[in-house]
Amino acid sequence: MRIRARKKYSRFDTLSSRKTGPEEAGTTRFEDGDVGLEFTWAEVAEVHRSRNGIYQRGGLLISLLTDFGRINPCYPDLFGGTPDVIHYTGAGRRGNQKLDAANRALLDAVGVGIAVPLFNKLGVNRWQFLGRWAVTSGNYVFDESQSRMVWKFALVRER
Repeated sequence: MRIRARKKYSRFDTLSSRKTGPEEAGTTRFEDGDVGLEFTWAEVAEVHRSRNGIYQRGGLLISLLTDFGRINPCYPDLFGGTPDVIHYTGAGRRGNQKLDAANRALLDAVGVGIAVPLFNKLGVNRWQFLGRWAVTSGNYVFDESQSRMVWKFALVRER
C-alpha cells in the first residue's frame, strides 16, 4: 500500500491553487512581481475573506485592506517618511476604538516578523496589491481630528 504525502498549505495559498493538487500548489497568489497590479474583489477575496479592513483567523493576522482615507475617512492610513512605511489605523468606525479581535491580531503581530498582504481600494471592484507588510509597532493614541482614541500601527514593507 502506497501512502501519498499531503502538501501543507500556507495561509497565503489560494483556493484555486489548492484545487490544482499538491504538485502545482506551491506558489502564492500574490507575489513580489504582483506589487502595483490591480485585481478584482473576487481575486483579493481568495486571501482576504472579509470586507473588514483587518482579516484575522484565530488571532492570527492574515491580510489587510486600506483606501488611505479616500473612501472611509475614519481610517486615515498614510505613508510614513518613506514609501516603505505605512501608518495604519485600527478597526472601529465610531467612538473610541476597542482592543477587539482585529486590533488584537495586529497588536500581537508586532515584532513577530510575519508579513501579510496589503490591498489598496482604488474604486469599485479595483484593488491594488501593495506587497507584504510586517507590523512593527502599535499605539493607542488620541486622534484630534476625530476626537477619539484610535489604534495606530506602523507597517513596514517586506523586502
